[in-house]
Amino acid sequence: MPETVITVQGSARSEVPPEQAVLRFTITADGPERTLVVAAVTTALNDVSSLISARHADDGPVSQWSADRVSVASHRPWTNDGTPAALVHQASAAGSATISRVDAVAELVDALAAHDLVTIDSLEWSLTDARLEREQRDVRTRAVADARAKAEVLAESVGLGSLTPLALADPGMLDGSGGGAMPLPRMEHAKTMAATPHGDAGFALRTEAIVIEVAVDARFSAR
Repeated sequence: MPETVITVQGSARSEVPPEQAVLRFTITADGPERTLVVAAVTTALNDVSSLISARHADDGPVSQWSADRVSVASHRPWTNDGTPAALVHQASAAGSATISRVDAVAELVDALAAHDLVTIDSLEWSLTDARLEREQRDVRTRAVADARAKAEVLAESVGLGSLTPLALADPGMLDGSGGGAMPLPRMEHAKTMAATPHGDAGFALRTEAIVIEVAVDARFSAR
């Protein structure tokens, strides 16, 4: 009996609770006196550095962190009547902290947000490299299994039973040459988290799962 070629697409998806978060923040101050705004941001940066360093030492929840040096920009706004106003100076510094324990994220956000000059820019959840590799491997395996299961149903529907894999490829890359590449995952890291005021200070944070998806095109011969 001549072989019948069956081409299918398999897919798999996994939603995994995050294991860590990267918090990004900015410290800014502006005013007519350059020295004063620089001093204000420098003082705030020292406070923030002490706050984060205390959580970084002795196996604390902050696994790594960094902050820029204070920078200054100046501009001269215009008044409504078209005349230049006094020069305004703005000092700023930005930083980030990787928090390795999900249950410690809210406390650090609260502590930073309590400072008048600090703005929380973003909070992105993620997995550790080792966990991400395990999850991607599992999703890849399930996507290929899904493709084979679909091919088996099609083969059985026309009275065929024996399947031989011919090719695997990313969607759209299967050219029938008999070769292909292993499917690559598409991962959606959780974006900036919802942060809403919680009482007079602090935030109520809602984590979002890390979504890992794989689609794979597969070609089989059936007899």
